Amino acid sequence: MMLACQLFVSVVRNSRTLSRLVTTWSPVGAAFNAQQRKVDLFQKNVGLFGVPGLSTPAGFEVAQQRALRETEQLVETACNNPPGALTVETFDQLSDSLCKVADLADFVKVGHPDPAFRDAAEKACINIGTVVERLNTNVELCRSLKNLLDNKEVLDSLDPDTRRVAELFMFDFEISGIHLDESKVRKAVSLNVNLLDLNNEFLNGTHLPNRIEKTALPEHIRHCFSIDGNSIQIGGLHADSPDELVREAAYKIFLYPNSSLLLCLDDLLTCRNELAKLVGYESFAHRALNGTMAKTPETVMKFLELLTDKLSDRYGRSHSAVRAERYKIDPSLYSPYFSLGACMEGLNMLFSQLLGVSFQNEQPMAGEVWSEEVRKLAVVHETEGLLGYIYCDFFRRPDKPHQDCHFTIQGGRLKEDGKYQHPVVVLMLSLPPPTRSTPTLLNPGMMENLFHEMGHAMHSMLGRTRYQHVTGTRCSTDFAEVPSILMEFFATDYRVVNQFARHYQTGQPLPKSMVSRLCESKRICGAADTQLQVFYAALDQVYHGKPQNRSTTDILKKMQEKFYGLPYVPNTAWQLRFSHLIGYGAKYYSYLMSRAIASMVWRQCFQKDPFNRDMGERYRREMLAHGGSKEPMLMVQGKELTYFSWPLPSSLSLGFLHSFSPISSFPRSPLLYV
Repeated sequence: MMLACQLFVSVVRNSRTLSRLVTTWSPVGAAFNAQQRKVDLFQKNVGLFGVPGLSTPAGFEVAQQRALRETEQLVETACNNPPGALTVETFDQLSDSLCKVADLADFVKVGHPDPAFRDAAEKACINIGTVVERLNTNVELCRSLKNLLDNKEVLDSLDPDTRRVAELFMFDFEISGIHLDESKVRKAVSLNVNLLDLNNEFLNGTHLPNRIEKTALPEHIRHCFSIDGNSIQIGGLHADSPDELVREAAYKIFLYPNSSLLLCLDDLLTCRNELAKLVGYESFAHRALNGTMAKTPETVMKFLELLTDKLSDRYGRSHSAVRAERYKIDPSLYSPYFSLGACMEGLNMLFSQLLGVSFQNEQPMAGEVWSEEVRKLAVVHETEGLLGYIYCDFFRRPDKPHQDCHFTIQGGRLKEDGKYQHPVVVLMLSLPPPTRSTPTLLNPGMMENLFHEMGHAMHSMLGRTRYQHVTGTRCSTDFAEVPSILMEFFATDYRVVNQFARHYQTGQPLPKSMVSRLCESKRICGAADTQLQVFYAALDQVYHGKPQNRSTTDILKKMQEKFYGLPYVPNTAWQLRFSHLIGYGAKYYSYLMSRAIASMVWRQCFQKDPFNRDMGERYRREMLAHGGSKEPMLMVQGKELTYFSWPLPSSLSLGFLHSFSPISSFPRSPLLYV
């Protein structure tokens, strides 16, 4: 039985009485509603994530060299052994060895507060990425896999997961241009290496703030922004501000065009298109979508156009009415009920009831985490034991990107000794840190984002695949968002919210009327928010389609007029803040398609009872556990997830749009500022 921890004793005075109002938290809630206990300085530095050697930036070079030595040995093994299951296992070991460095470095380059660590990690990402591109065009290595796939007798002897992983590795060879002659292969490798640099440059630029002279803004709104001497630094849209002038100033300044970043985006799109054409695709979008549920850009655009038609009636409400509705919700009235500790307790209770999984707070060792504010959670199943670890980097700090992300640090897989390699992930949010007297308080949007990102984390924890190449979220992009978006439905269901939403001082539950009001507001604004996402997805498709011979800003103007309706604001370039162009290039539609699928899962499985253990177990067993080892369309159609009767033919006719629910949040940057 867990002992409750007493926190935040408050004294309330009135004319007659003196009373003590006490709120109690479980160890999980207490860990997030209190400041972190200091690490013992006398402990030995175990290195980031407990990786020996990563106690200093120089450790990345050591890790790279070790991974490269392992790579050479594994390539030799794959090329010299006869075709069979061992071939696929060797490929997966090869992938795991490189990913352990690349994935960790991919997080550290953006999340570590020390510039020396960030620089070392970025170099590691580029170096490992270059090695991967060369391996993807290694003819001898490809031949070892092709010999397996061409041998019917051997192929028939493989289990379905091994066969699918073999096919996925071959797919990577094919889209990298393995079929090209030697000179074109060198060109493909060169383009891919160039893209690594362009991706980093653009991604870094999307997060940089813009500056303006302090005197350029009215004095009465300057305090809303970060003041640095005689200049004001604006690093976001301030879309939640109730002040129209603050929103307008932030919009026009934060989105003011940066000429060098515009050039970088042009080069990035040109390089992607050139690579796609070189390896035999009509456009980068055709290359990126090969292997997804949607399959082709034409299917995606049909999906977006049908969705626009479906939304047209609800979207007919004027923007002014939507705007007025949005600002009727005062987040400050909700935040006291959504302390971070309360929300984490809510997630803990939900996962325990639905999946038999709970969180256990662990004290990190010296050097294991990059900030003393990072919490470490062990994810434990009631009968299976330890499933993996989640590092929670939730609080704002200087030089930390203002974005909510899930990073895979180590993928799960069955190791050669028969033991399971536990998955390790980082969840990165941008929340205000707790103080000595007040815990971190979340507004409703922050709470939903926490549930969303935790959906990704649990997908990683519960994806118990044999191969790390397909573990957890390593699946088709337009399916990877389903578990995270499904969590948003739980986050807005009063039966779930009522289990944890308590005022951090009084312990009083959040009134049902306030939850109903919030849901009604989301219903009214939902169509407009969803249509905005349609615009973003359509813009992404056009950017990655056939070259338009127009500026990215001119393309944005046209697509905004067609898919959103609001006029373009002169001298702005929202596309330069569209960071999803990197990780979701030509795949931003995935949020919308995944939302349609998640909506069906919710309605058919959890709407009646969000705590139904039988449904939770089947959802885990028949969807989450597979990661990317099953064809997503099979699960969506119900061939694997047999208790879902989903009307999704293999041609993806989009009949499932009848179940689409736009009532939820998105990773958005609103164009609507006034």
